[in-house]
Amino acid sequence: MSQNTQKTMIRDMTEGPVIPLLLRFAMPLFISNALQAIYNIVDMVVVGNYIGKAGMSAVSIGGDILHLLTFVAMGFSSAGQIIIAREVGAGRKDEIRKMIGTMFTFLLSISVVISIVCHALRSQILELLNTPAASYSYTMDYTVTCIVGLIFIYGYNLISAILRGMGDSRRPFLFIAIAAILNMVLDVLFVKYFNMEVFGAALATVIGQGVSFLVSLIYLYRRKESFGFDFRLPSFRIDPDSFRRLLALGIPMAIQSAAINISKIVLMAWINIFDVTYSALAGIFNKVNVMYNVITQAFTTAGATMVGQNLAARKYRRVNKTLLTILLIGALLSLAGTLLLKDPDAVYAIFTGDLDVLSAAGVLTLPLILCFYGAATRSVSFSLINGSGKPALNLAVAIIDGMLARIGLAALLGFAFHLDCYGFWMGDALAGFMPFLIGLVFYLSGRWKEKETV
Repeated sequence: MSQNTQKTMIRDMTEGPVIPLLLRFAMPLFISNALQAIYNIVDMVVVGNYIGKAGMSAVSIGGDILHLLTFVAMGFSSAGQIIIAREVGAGRKDEIRKMIGTMFTFLLSISVVISIVCHALRSQILELLNTPAASYSYTMDYTVTCIVGLIFIYGYNLISAILRGMGDSRRPFLFIAIAAILNMVLDVLFVKYFNMEVFGAALATVIGQGVSFLVSLIYLYRRKESFGFDFRLPSFRIDPDSFRRLLALGIPMAIQSAAINISKIVLMAWINIFDVTYSALAGIFNKVNVMYNVITQAFTTAGATMVGQNLAARKYRRVNKTLLTILLIGALLSLAGTLLLKDPDAVYAIFTGDLDVLSAAGVLTLPLILCFYGAATRSVSFSLINGSGKPALNLAVAIIDGMLARIGLAALLGFAFHLDCYGFWMGDALAGFMPFLIGLVFYLSGRWKEKETV
């Protein structure tokens, strides 16, 4: 392997000034996640303006289903990224190669299985979510189309995790930029000019994701010599030791992702009981949250990679500086989000001109502001928890935050206190602070300095 190629693919984050290094790694993630947020909401904006609240309801419900189905990709890709980052910090290149083969084989196979099962159960899934009759047909179109394209989402997350674990955050940004631009153009083309309605919005998303995956795969293939993975059929196999490590960290992280998304699915089912207007409002609430969360996630991803490498190198002071930097950045982002909602009607009007939806949208403002600050504090906690590789703690966070707190608080405020949909959204927002409390206890205990357990 040449020295120049190695520098291109692998970035050492255990040396140099912490803040500039973190920002250089995080900014491409920040921009790529911002683009991802934009293309996540483009479907809602285009459908809301050209079809109306029934279409918004369909994109909202279908989007929540899609997010739930990606829990394996999110959990195991993040786990693989952390493990690869730690191998980079320890200089074990052969283990990197084995982990790449294991991730490819496992994640792409499981994406096909999930797609087949969910397609067979598509009607039962929509009925379970109390899908409003006014948006049922649209929701079915959107959901089925996205299920077919699930393998592209898994593939993109897989390759991005490999590159980010090796310290390369610029290429994933370019790949997601391709998907975002293509999706935005095709959304307008399919929905406005070809009259393909909600199916057109879903098809635009799948095409964007598919092209992004193929481009990223070609890039990785052309630079295969730098990490020793030759892309031949024998390399696509599950290495037992690597798979055990991936499962040990990935299962809790996947459960964490699933638990949060299951809680959102439960809330969506409760909201759908009321009216298609509130189902459309849930779409706005979720899309604004997605937009903000994927931006703060850039610093979570960068922080976890940096924490992972520095823990492997036993550089604890650099870990502290990393966490403090992420906390300050999160505070600034939360303030920016709050100022953005100073004129909330202007924000909500981006999504739709439907007067019924806009007249009821004020109920979203306080829960959204709380969600901003909750996301900022979670970023610090997950940088430490994920970077230190503690699967038991990830599982605890998944259960407490994703299931008990979110569903419990939403049910308490929505049903017991009769706040209805406002209570559901407030419960969701307040539960978002639970990971910070858990992470704070973990930090003060000093157990993050222990040797990785995966």
